[in-house]
Amino acid sequence: MKKPQWITLAVAVLLMAALFFARTVPAKKVADTKEEHQHDLAENLLPVDSILVMAKDQLGPSQKEKVETLENSLSKADKEEKIHLYHQLARFWSDSVKIFEPYAWYEAEAARLENSEKSLTFAARLFLDNLQTDAVTERRQWKALESKDLFERSLKLNPANDSAKAGIGACYLFGNIAQNPMEGVSRIKDVVERDSTNLYAQMLMAKGLLMSGQYDKAINRLQTVNRLETNNLEAIMLLADTFERTGDKQNAVAWYQKSIPLIMQPEMKAAVAERIKELQN
Repeated sequence: MKKPQWITLAVAVLLMAALFFARTVPAKKVADTKEEHQHDLAENLLPVDSILVMAKDQLGPSQKEKVETLENSLSKADKEEKIHLYHQLARFWSDSVKIFEPYAWYEAEAARLENSEKSLTFAARLFLDNLQTDAVTERRQWKALESKDLFERSLKLNPANDSAKAGIGACYLFGNIAQNPMEGVSRIKDVVERDSTNLYAQMLMAKGLLMSGQYDKAINRLQTVNRLETNNLEAIMLLADTFERTGDKQNAVAWYQKSIPLIMQPEMKAAVAERIKELQN
């Protein structure tokens, strides 16, 4: 039996991110500075209007009418009403249609208006988590720039927010929006060196190490996360998968076994149990 690729979202994220990490940014010219580089990216990406239009093309007539009614209400709404409408639009795209891009976009617009650290960070992480499995280069870069902007706004409200600093590093690392990908690694590393208990930064660092094939170092980071948060399912599954990839079946089985009590989805739990049997044979 072939190992299911969907056993854990974390593993899928890493596999997809590894495929795109080395790709170059399509651009008309090589930018001379970081600012020019990101300006070129913005010029070459799909505009959000196009992204929304493409999403609307997937709607039925009644759904399209509902969206357009909500959008038309935005032009005459005050700030609080706009925030409410943006959340309504986000819920529609998330719950009724299950299309990520407009959902995240409207959450981001609401967050920018609310201008709270919590809402900005939430929206930034939406984009960052999703972009790591996006196979479309331009769309992935658009998400990285959106996430970076939201993290930067959050940092203006709280300059001491190390998780936001690490998040910006991850935008560079996973979004392919930096001339030098090591800039992303450096930003995340700065955070974990200041605060080894920052779980978010430790997880981002571990994913970066896995992308570059530094499995032993990644295992050390993931074990640190597990010591700080023993029920972190993503870290446990990544440890199991990494031990398996390095040929250490005994440790792979041990970590897969630790994951089973934490898995809520019956199908996923059954797949992990099956994988344990295969590794033990």
